[in-house]
Amino acid sequence: MRLKIYGILAAVALLSACASGPEATDTTAGGGSVADAKPVETYTAPLGTTATVAPGSQEDLVANVGDRVFFGFDQFTLDGKSRSVLDKQAAWLSANPSVIVTIQGHCDERGTREYNLALGERRANAAKDYLVQLGVNPNRIKTISYGKERPVALGSSDSAWAQNRRSVTVVGNVGS
Repeated sequence: MRLKIYGILAAVALLSACASGPEATDTTAGGGSVADAKPVETYTAPLGTTATVAPGSQEDLVANVGDRVFFGFDQFTLDGKSRSVLDKQAAWLSANPSVIVTIQGHCDERGTREYNLALGERRANAAKDYLVQLGVNPNRIKTISYGKERPVALGSSDSAWAQNRRSVTVVGNVGS
Protein backbone atom coordinates (compact mmCIF):
# COMPACT_ATOMS: atom_id res chain seq x y z
CA MET A 1 0.00 0.00 0.00
CA ARG A 2 2.82 2.37 0.90
CA LEU A 3 4.52 1.64 -2.40
CA LYS A 4 1.39 2.69 -4.31
CA ILE A 5 1.19 5.99 -2.41
CA TYR A 6 4.88 6.70 -3.06
CA GLY A 7 4.39 5.81 -6.71
CA ILE A 8 1.43 8.19 -7.03
CA LEU A 9 3.32 10.99 -5.29
CA ALA A 10 6.32 10.46 -7.57
CA ALA A 11 4.07 10.56 -10.66
CA VAL A 12 2.42 13.78 -9.49
CA ALA A 13 5.81 15.35 -8.77
CA LEU A 14 7.09 14.30 -12.19
CA LEU A 15 4.04 15.72 -13.96
CA SER A 16 4.29 18.96 -11.98
CA ALA A 17 7.90 19.38 -13.02
CA CYS A 18 6.96 18.91 -16.67
CA ALA A 19 4.10 21.40 -16.65
CA SER A 20 4.80 24.53 -18.61
CA GLY A 21 4.01 28.07 -17.50
CA PRO A 22 1.22 30.16 -18.94
CA GLU A 23 1.32 30.39 -22.70
CA ALA A 24 1.55 33.75 -24.42
CA THR A 25 -1.60 34.79 -26.19
CA ASP A 26 -2.02 37.27 -28.99
CA THR A 27 -3.11 39.87 -26.44
CA THR A 28 0.27 39.91 -24.72
CA ALA A 29 3.01 42.27 -25.73
CA GLY A 30 6.08 40.62 -27.18
CA GLY A 31 5.94 36.93 -27.75
CA GLY A 32 9.49 36.76 -29.13
CA SER A 33 12.56 35.14 -27.69
CA VAL A 34 14.77 36.63 -25.01
CA ALA A 35 17.15 37.65 -27.79
CA ASP A 36 14.33 39.74 -29.31
CA ALA A 37 13.59 41.51 -26.02
CA LYS A 38 13.82 45.29 -25.99
CA PRO A 39 15.32 47.22 -23.10
CA VAL A 40 12.89 48.45 -20.51
CA GLU A 41 12.64 52.11 -19.61
CA THR A 42 10.95 53.79 -16.66
CA TYR A 43 8.27 56.44 -16.95
CA THR A 44 6.21 58.29 -14.39
CA ALA A 45 2.62 57.10 -14.41
CA PRO A 46 -0.21 59.66 -14.11
CA LEU A 47 -0.72 59.07 -10.38
CA GLY A 48 2.95 59.65 -9.62
CA THR A 49 3.77 55.97 -9.34
CA THR A 50 6.69 54.48 -11.22
CA ALA A 51 6.20 51.61 -13.63
CA THR A 52 8.32 49.97 -16.29
CA VAL A 53 7.25 49.85 -19.89
CA ALA A 54 9.05 48.35 -22.87
CA PRO A 55 9.51 50.91 -25.65
CA GLY A 56 7.37 50.05 -28.65
CA SER A 57 4.91 47.98 -26.60
CA GLN A 58 1.14 48.37 -26.32
CA GLU A 59 1.63 49.67 -22.79
CA ASP A 60 4.05 52.32 -24.09
CA LEU A 61 1.54 53.44 -26.72
CA VAL A 62 -1.32 53.65 -24.21
CA ALA A 63 0.69 55.39 -21.49
CA ASN A 64 2.54 57.93 -23.62
CA VAL A 65 0.36 58.53 -26.67
CA GLY A 66 -3.14 57.06 -26.46
CA ASP A 67 -4.48 54.10 -28.40
CA ARG A 68 -8.00 55.20 -29.36
CA VAL A 69 -9.96 57.88 -31.10
CA PHE A 70 -13.70 58.43 -30.92
CA PHE A 71 -16.36 59.20 -33.52
CA GLY A 72 -19.76 60.85 -33.62
CA PHE A 73 -22.96 58.92 -34.21
CA ASP A 74 -22.96 57.34 -37.67
CA GLN A 75 -19.68 59.14 -38.48
CA PHE A 76 -16.21 58.12 -39.57
CA THR A 77 -14.65 61.57 -39.94
CA LEU A 78 -11.82 62.58 -37.64
CA ASP A 79 -12.28 65.64 -35.44
CA GLY A 80 -9.46 67.80 -34.09
CA LYS A 81 -9.01 65.76 -30.92
CA SER A 82 -8.82 62.51 -32.92
CA ARG A 83 -6.27 64.00 -35.32
CA SER A 84 -4.20 65.16 -32.34
CA VAL A 85 -4.06 61.60 -30.95
CA LEU A 86 -3.19 60.23 -34.39
CA ASP A 87 -0.46 62.89 -34.80
CA LYS A 88 1.11 61.54 -31.60
CA GLN A 89 0.68 57.95 -32.82
CA ALA A 90 2.46 58.82 -36.08
CA ALA A 91 5.38 60.32 -34.13
CA TRP A 92 5.45 57.27 -31.87
CA LEU A 93 5.45 54.93 -34.88
CA SER A 94 8.29 56.97 -36.38
CA ALA A 95 10.27 56.51 -33.17
CA ASN A 96 9.51 52.75 -33.21
CA PRO A 97 10.11 51.78 -36.86
CA SER A 98 9.92 48.02 -36.32
CA VAL A 99 6.43 48.17 -34.81
CA ILE A 100 3.39 47.19 -36.85
CA VAL A 101 -0.12 47.98 -35.71
CA THR A 102 -3.67 46.85 -36.30
CA ILE A 103 -6.38 49.48 -36.17
CA GLN A 104 -9.68 48.08 -34.95
CA GLY A 105 -12.94 49.80 -35.93
CA HIS A 106 -15.83 49.63 -33.47
CA CYS A 107 -19.44 50.86 -33.32
CA ASP A 108 -22.19 51.20 -30.77
CA GLU A 109 -25.02 48.68 -30.56
CA ARG A 110 -27.44 50.57 -32.79
CA GLY A 111 -27.81 49.43 -36.41
CA THR A 112 -27.55 46.06 -38.06
CA ARG A 113 -24.53 43.82 -37.77
CA GLU A 114 -23.67 44.32 -41.44
CA TYR A 115 -24.03 48.10 -41.31
CA ASN A 116 -21.85 48.35 -38.21
CA LEU A 117 -19.15 46.10 -39.69
CA ALA A 118 -18.99 48.44 -42.70
CA LEU A 119 -18.97 51.56 -40.48
CA GLY A 120 -16.26 50.05 -38.26
CA GLU A 121 -14.19 49.40 -41.37
CA ARG A 122 -14.59 53.02 -42.50
CA ARG A 123 -13.51 54.21 -39.04
CA ALA A 124 -10.42 52.01 -39.01
CA ASN A 125 -9.54 53.09 -42.55
CA ALA A 126 -10.01 56.78 -41.66
CA ALA A 127 -7.43 56.42 -38.88
CA LYS A 128 -5.09 54.43 -41.15
CA ASP A 129 -5.39 56.92 -44.01
CA TYR A 130 -4.57 59.81 -41.68
CA LEU A 131 -1.48 58.01 -40.33
CA VAL A 132 -0.37 57.27 -43.90
CA GLN A 133 -0.81 60.97 -44.80
CA LEU A 134 1.54 61.74 -41.91
CA GLY A 135 4.21 59.50 -43.42
CA VAL A 136 3.63 56.12 -41.76
CA ASN A 137 4.30 53.24 -44.16
CA PRO A 138 0.91 51.67 -45.02
CA ASN A 139 2.51 48.20 -44.88
CA ARG A 140 2.92 48.69 -41.12
CA ILE A 141 -0.83 49.20 -40.58
CA LYS A 142 -3.55 46.57 -40.83
CA THR A 143 -7.24 47.22 -40.23
CA ILE A 144 -10.10 45.12 -38.95
CA SER A 145 -13.71 45.91 -38.11
CA TYR A 146 -15.56 44.42 -35.19
CA GLY A 147 -18.70 46.48 -35.71
CA LYS A 148 -20.79 46.31 -32.55
CA GLU A 149 -19.43 42.93 -31.44
CA ARG A 150 -16.86 44.15 -28.88
CA PRO A 151 -18.26 46.98 -26.77
CA VAL A 152 -16.12 48.46 -24.00
CA ALA A 153 -19.12 49.99 -22.25
CA LEU A 154 -22.28 48.00 -21.73
CA GLY A 155 -25.64 49.67 -21.71
CA SER A 156 -28.00 51.58 -23.94
CA SER A 157 -27.11 55.15 -23.02
CA ASP A 158 -25.44 58.08 -24.76
CA SER A 159 -22.40 57.63 -22.54
CA ALA A 160 -21.99 53.92 -23.36
CA TRP A 161 -22.60 54.49 -27.06
CA ALA A 162 -20.01 57.30 -27.19
CA GLN A 163 -17.33 55.04 -25.66
CA ASN A 164 -18.07 52.26 -28.16
CA ARG A 165 -17.81 54.46 -31.29
CA ARG A 166 -14.04 54.22 -31.61
CA SER A 167 -10.99 52.98 -33.39
CA VAL A 168 -8.25 51.33 -31.33
CA THR A 169 -4.62 51.00 -32.37
CA VAL A 170 -3.13 47.70 -31.23
CA VAL A 171 0.60 46.99 -31.35
CA GLY A 172 1.54 43.85 -33.25
CA ASN A 173 -0.11 41.76 -35.88
CA VAL A 174 -3.20 40.93 -33.86
CA GLY A 175 -6.85 41.42 -34.48
CA SER A 176 -8.15 41.00 -30.97
